[in-house]
Amino acid sequence: MTVILLRHGVSTSNTARTLAGRSPGVDLTDRGREQAQAVAQRLATLPIEYIVHSPLLRCTRTIGPLADKLGLEPDPDERLLEVDYGDWTGRPLAELVTEPLWKVVQRHASGAVFPAGEGLAQVQQRAVAAVRARDREYAQRHGRDVLWVACSHGDVIKSVLADAFGIHLDGFQRLVVEPASISVVRYTPTAPFVWRLNDTGTDLSALAATGEQRSGAAAGPVPGGEVGAAAADPVESVGNTDNGNADRPDSGGE
Repeated sequence: MTVILLRHGVSTSNTARTLAGRSPGVDLTDRGREQAQAVAQRLATLPIEYIVHSPLLRCTRTIGPLADKLGLEPDPDERLLEVDYGDWTGRPLAELVTEPLWKVVQRHASGAVFPAGEGLAQVQQRAVAAVRARDREYAQRHGRDVLWVACSHGDVIKSVLADAFGIHLDGFQRLVVEPASISVVRYTPTAPFVWRLNDTGTDLSALAATGEQRSGAAAGPVPGGEVGAAAADPVESVGNTDNGNADRPDSGGE
């Protein structure tokens, strides 16, 4: 089974430099809506059979154009919700970078628990469980490889990718997942394989290959690879500020 992990487009919280979390009504900006249309154009030629998404508005808006093009009914899944940042929700990033917990999020994510919210280890557990459960369900239903989309949030997607890469959650901040980027994971009976990471514009035609053509991936990764061009949009992940610019309020986001 192959899942396309799609992060929502640029949101109003991204541009306001606040931590949206699960705040209701956080919509896409004009740029985010453009990204949603561009994603639909990129993915509409692929044999996608299911679209699953976080119920939050910014994800619903992002997958709307794609669902319309494919004629699919999106399926909301609360396990793909944004992190419950608790008392941090809605606060400016400029304030949050001064909190002692900020460094814990950067250096020891597995031990980070947001005040009156959830821990990042909990986030990874629910998100990975959701993706793997959906994968098993589709495999059992069809008896073949299925290509599907899961639209979620930066930290949630990074936690799924960390599991797929086989790296400890404490290292997930080293991964970058930009707005409207796609990351692709191919799950096999032996192990998951990451086909794309933070891809914002490369050719996706290989994902239309048949299950037989993809089966070689189970034997191991091929040397080399490609990554999409870096986007100029702000990154929502709380942890993406830990790149030597932790004091910059514009480095993180929702």
